[in-house]
Amino acid sequence: MKLPDYYEFCCRVNVVAGHQVLEQLPRMLSELNAYKPMIITDKGVTAAGLADIVLNALDDSLSKCPVDDDVPPDSDLHTVQRLALVYRDAGCDAIIAVGGGSVIDTAKGVNMAVSENVDSILELAGAGALKRKLKPLIVIPTTAGTGSEVTLVAVISDHDNQVKLPFVSYFLQPDIAILDSRMTLSLPPAITAATGMDALSHAVEAYICLSKNPLSDAYSLSAIKLISRNIERAILHPEDEQARLSMANAACLAGIAFSNSMVGMVHTLGHATGAICHVPHGVCMAILLPYGLEYNMHKIGDLTAQLLLPLAGSEICARTPKHLQAQTVIDSIRSLNQKLHDATDGRHPRAFKEVRDNQGHNLVNRSQLEAISAKALNDGSIFYNPEELDYDDCMTVMEAAYEGKPLGI
Repeated sequence: MKLPDYYEFCCRVNVVAGHQVLEQLPRMLSELNAYKPMIITDKGVTAAGLADIVLNALDDSLSKCPVDDDVPPDSDLHTVQRLALVYRDAGCDAIIAVGGGSVIDTAKGVNMAVSENVDSILELAGAGALKRKLKPLIVIPTTAGTGSEVTLVAVISDHDNQVKLPFVSYFLQPDIAILDSRMTLSLPPAITAATGMDALSHAVEAYICLSKNPLSDAYSLSAIKLISRNIERAILHPEDEQARLSMANAACLAGIAFSNSMVGMVHTLGHATGAICHVPHGVCMAILLPYGLEYNMHKIGDLTAQLLLPLAGSEICARTPKHLQAQTVIDSIRSLNQKLHDATDGRHPRAFKEVRDNQGHNLVNRSQLEAISAKALNDGSIFYNPEELDYDDCMTVMEAAYEGKPLGI
């Protein structure tokens, strides 16, 4: 393996993982000199009783901290601005984020606003705008997918302009990430599937994209192995704490990997689809992941083939001829999507034409593919994809992904 001439790798997050680790919260806050944290979460987390688990872990001096559970599934700039006002009015000195990607990214946005004392975080968008450490942030993920608990990225929607704004800085990495198996036990099957495939997309793209490096590779391969061996079990046996903790660890590993190597066209097209059609990010990743590998095959077929061992296991890898291993990886991911579709009673979509809202209406229409392809060209992840993408390329991929048919290129 040829090593890159230069790379950087950094993860400043203290990861605390186990089956009963939330009870360490008071000590962790004290070590951060934080005595009045604000808890940011969403109504689903509250309804599932997960916020109560966190509150019960706090001692009496902390248990009356403000809790705001009004974070929407696709959080935006207005939510960040509102929560920053709540934080300031309550005189808080730290943030505890309890939730999935939207909650965690929102908490990062609020932390930017209160630490930099700005009304709007628009001026902090992009990379390099933050110049100093932010206020203490502890993240407790309730899904096993985004890896936001360890990333240097926050993605926050600007609904007024139909764009997802990226914020990139090492200062966005939380101080502490707590992976407690209790926090994902109630995750519904379809969300378990989508978030797990989100983590898989992070790990796979981190391994095949242009800024990969030996350290990110190690994290990617470990994440892929954990996901392939635990995602179905977490759906079929949701009470299995070990499977849940394994998926949480996989998402964390994948988050560290792509924070240090970036991602490619799967995210390029997924971000655009999410912005225009409001498709959940994990669903976009699940559908687009095999297409990203297909499109890039002639450039990274050898790297794709190396994913067969962690993805499918030693027996399948040993009996698959070398020249067929890359294609077998793609077929295995499609097969996994089918298994998740079956395990969730059809709630895990395999193509964009199958993506529906709670009322059964299609979220993606064929007429929107042109707008998605045009918007994708402005996404920063496009620069890390092994092969160049233009508008026609994006349309080709999106049309195939809409129907659920292989690219055939």
